[in-house]
Amino acid sequence: NQYPTAADGRTEGFTLPRGIAPDPLPANYEAVEALAPQAGQYLVLARAVDGAGNLEVRPAARGFTIDPSKGTPTPIPPTETFTPTLPPPTASSTSTPTEIPTVDSLKAVVTADTLSCRYGPGAEYLYFYGFRKDFKLTLIGRAHASNWVMVDGLEHKCWVNQKFISVEGDPQTLRVTYPGEYELPESPYYAPPAVLSAENNGGTVTVKWTDVELRAGDEEDADMFIYIIEVWRCEGGQIVFEALASNYPEVSFVDEGGCAEPSHGRVFFQEKHGFAGPAEIPWP
Repeated sequence: NQYPTAADGRTEGFTLPRGIAPDPLPANYEAVEALAPQAGQYLVLARAVDGAGNLEVRPAARGFTIDPSKGTPTPIPPTETFTPTLPPPTASSTSTPTEIPTVDSLKAVVTADTLSCRYGPGAEYLYFYGFRKDFKLTLIGRAHASNWVMVDGLEHKCWVNQKFISVEGDPQTLRVTYPGEYELPESPYYAPPAVLSAENNGGTVTVKWTDVELRAGDEEDADMFIYIIEVWRCEGGQIVFEALASNYPEVSFVDEGGCAEPSHGRVFFQEKHGFAGPAEIPWP
């Protein structure tokens, strides 16, 4: 049934009982729900035209009821502007994380009075070189889940902690070079340890391995630790890297679980000439 043209002369269309609509809709028509949920309301298929009869993009939104005694539509005064409600977007079955663009290098300057550059991404790895304040650096990589970055331009690449330098740019845009591209210098004089056991007791992981005896004169200094234990463990829902150090063939640390990426780790023996290993930890 065609309903009367609105007072502004811009709306025409058809009314149908709620829940009944042609499929597909007639050309250039659009389904418009009545505004107030009252008994007897009908679904309106409407289009808008201007004074010359030209079709406009979107119809005026109006609600209608049917007067059973007259059988003719009666407009209901609108109380608000009608806004069609679109269904929420369907979530994809798989989501792709946003990748951060990488850069080949970043410039940095030393802010600490003195800064050690080490063979690995941690304070207990063997010492390689020292920088003074305001020394300019070129960074070419970073360690996974860590704030240690790799320095280029020396005889051997080495690692510094970000908190002691000022970086021109975002260090997270450097490519991950450890583990992977960069490898610790190998000791030619010692065999690596062997992991004996790894147990998880309520979130505390304990790892034990075979003991390796350091020969006199092979220490870097009196404070050197002979074992470096690299762990990528779960904390607060994120994987974090930690380089632990020990002089005994055993270490314990917390691994909370619940991360999307699996935890993992490995053990190195270190002496002044380099590193023996790694011995992979069979994660419990």
